[in-house]
Amino acid sequence: MKVILISNYPLDRQESMDRFAQMLSAAFRDAGIETEVWRPKVLLAAWFKSSTSGLGKWVGYLDKWLVFPWLLRWRQVGIRLSRKEVRFHICDHSNAPYLAHLPIDKTVITCHDVIAIRGALGCADAYWPTSGLGKLLQKWILTNLSRAKRIACDSQQTFDQLNEVTAGYTTNRVDWRVVHVGFNARFEVIQPEEKESLLSKAGIQPGVPFILHVGSWLPRKNRRMLIDMVHSLGSQWTGTICFAGNAVDESLMSHARSVGLQDRIWSVEEPDHATLVALYNACDSFIFPSFSEGFGWPLIEAQACGAPVIASHNQPMPEISGGAAFHLDPTKPAEFANAFLALQDKDIRQDLIRRGFENTKRFEPIHMVNTYIELHGLKRPSISPDSVTPASVNLVGVSETSSLSV
Repeated sequence: MKVILISNYPLDRQESMDRFAQMLSAAFRDAGIETEVWRPKVLLAAWFKSSTSGLGKWVGYLDKWLVFPWLLRWRQVGIRLSRKEVRFHICDHSNAPYLAHLPIDKTVITCHDVIAIRGALGCADAYWPTSGLGKLLQKWILTNLSRAKRIACDSQQTFDQLNEVTAGYTTNRVDWRVVHVGFNARFEVIQPEEKESLLSKAGIQPGVPFILHVGSWLPRKNRRMLIDMVHSLGSQWTGTICFAGNAVDESLMSHARSVGLQDRIWSVEEPDHATLVALYNACDSFIFPSFSEGFGWPLIEAQACGAPVIASHNQPMPEISGGAAFHLDPTKPAEFANAFLALQDKDIRQDLIRRGFENTKRFEPIHMVNTYIELHGLKRPSISPDSVTPASVNLVGVSETSSLSV
């Protein structure tokens, strides 16, 4: 028995999707199921560093949508000759068009969100502006998603929205369900000495209190709200705002200057895993005021590291936090400020942290893996809770055996 995982084009630099594919690979292996990771090989776009813009984007399309489908079909010839029982798993719904080149009865797609699809359909609450070409691409993705017999959605919100956007399509569904993703690395409380050392290397001043946001510059991430929140606090809190992920852009910094907070902004660009864990451990609170998400990994990462969470009341944030967070209107920074002040009460703070730790147990990889085995229809017994841990699904040591990978 083997599961072949279809992952993303390397030049697209979708790190979270790469981590997800590698996590699944390690988790299936821990369950005694052989895996391979197949991904489009960088051929025609070999001279480009990225395929996210410019000419590199167009040449990358040729690698992804012209060359790779042919390779998918060619590799399956060998599989059929071997007569080995194989399942396929498309790890990112944006690659749903590959379903046309795979056996539909033996393929599962993980749908992480339908944000871009909804944006292309004109849904303003997706916060995803789309070009004319982007609308065509998302319609192509949606058409192929509707053809899938088996789909795993990261959250109930994504499942509901997928049903909504496919309402006008004739679907082939056999088993569409919610499968919460598990941790793709170890997030935990670390020793103070390790925390301080990692923060120092990242340029974080010791002893300065800070709130933390983790994510990109995309408008739906609502970074600006943190500045408005701290401005609302006035002299009641004089700490710093730390943005981890994409660098702070000029627009955000301009807004900080307009309210006199330009000297209270830290930017930790693309932190490595150890630094990210240290940031979660050290922050006064993790703030996640996103307008639109498919799952919201940072919520449970922060909880696992002992950070109290204040987040948007938009779904799926309450679903994922398990209610172990303050959930508020992301357009009202004063509400976030008041919730942050409430955390100064030691009992309230400790209760939120305790419930956060409890909530993270729902996302241990064992739960996800057992459900995926069932969704694939694999004739394997459920694996024990000790077989799959966040440590065993970390990125280190996960091999990609397919000749299609780079």
